[in-house]
Amino acid sequence: MKKEKRQALHFDSKAVYCPPDEATKSIAPPIIMSSSFQYDKEIFQRIVDGARKEVNIYGRCGNPTEYQFEEQMMMIEGADACLATASGMAAISVSLLGLLKSGDHIVCDWTTYSSTHEMLDHRITDYNINTSFVDTADIEAVRSAIQPNTKVIYFETIANPTMKVAAIKPLVELAHEHDIVLVCDNTFASPYVMRPLELGVDIVVESATKFIGGHSDVIGGTICMKSDKLPADFLEQIRWNTMVKLGAPIAPFNAWLLSRGIQTLSVRLERQCQTAMKLATHFERHPQISKVWYPGLESHPQYEVARKQMPKFGAMLTFEVKDADAALTVLDNLDLGCFSASLGGVRTTTQIPALMAFLDIPKEQRLEMGIKDGMIRVSTGLEDADDLIADFDTALDKI
Repeated sequence: MKKEKRQALHFDSKAVYCPPDEATKSIAPPIIMSSSFQYDKEIFQRIVDGARKEVNIYGRCGNPTEYQFEEQMMMIEGADACLATASGMAAISVSLLGLLKSGDHIVCDWTTYSSTHEMLDHRITDYNINTSFVDTADIEAVRSAIQPNTKVIYFETIANPTMKVAAIKPLVELAHEHDIVLVCDNTFASPYVMRPLELGVDIVVESATKFIGGHSDVIGGTICMKSDKLPADFLEQIRWNTMVKLGAPIAPFNAWLLSRGIQTLSVRLERQCQTAMKLATHFERHPQISKVWYPGLESHPQYEVARKQMPKFGAMLTFEVKDADAALTVLDNLDLGCFSASLGGVRTTTQIPALMAFLDIPKEQRLEMGIKDGMIRVSTGLEDADDLIADFDTALDKI
């Protein structure tokens, strides 16, 4: 199938279709595990003349299995280019370090994944790159934070763990007005729920470890681009000048697992989104729960924004009990739900964000982010929704 025809397919077909292997015609892609590739005189001369992705040079520089995964991600994200990385944080680090230099400035949402926040607040400052943290749901706050040296605005489509949803169109317009690159972490949504590149975002990063892989058995990340601000070969530039130098490529077997995960993304997320809505609606009525954050609830602060720009509301939700001890009691008494780090798998997983992912961030900053000690984050899996409700109800009765 020609690339143009693939791009015209509906999402489900894009996700499932994978071109047969040229050598064997296998419909399941082969895994090329080799770290090295043999040259001949012609291949060597092509490399000397500047060929890179067109030939196999060395595993850290690229691998055919990796390229196939990148092609699949381009299709489902609606991207012009994709770069696969060793993890979601590698995708964030490589994209930002590829975009920025000493003296540059970032505007970032206050509420982002903890490792992202810590990198911007502490580590990247060592390179004289500074960040202003604001509420990106408040477009005037974003506008006020822009400086002459601002190069990037960074946000999450669904914020971790508060489920905040920023309106993308005003951010796109503001970024264009100031010639700023707009970068979005789409991990909590996945390309099935949101495709920010189609709304004008320049770069989308994903922790493919989560919904893309979908089975809690692989780690990887992606950077996808569709931008008129950046050179068409920008991701190939940062493949060589940033990712290869930092040693952050994805492993071939991981790329293969993630390609396989893409093929079931639609059916998994359809079910997981339905379950999330059922759980959120039930939790809103539960006497032990003081608040529920889910973009599909009318009580959500950005419900109208989410309704307009998200065909689905996602498989992530957060609810609040009275304190951290109560939260731990709930999670320790789950049988079907899993008390664990990470998210996006076929098992429902839960965590206490304040005491897990965000533990190293000072409490005052956590509260400014809207992260309270009694918050419980839920990533819905493929279990029966009624069984999950019964499991949570039994655990909540232990408070």
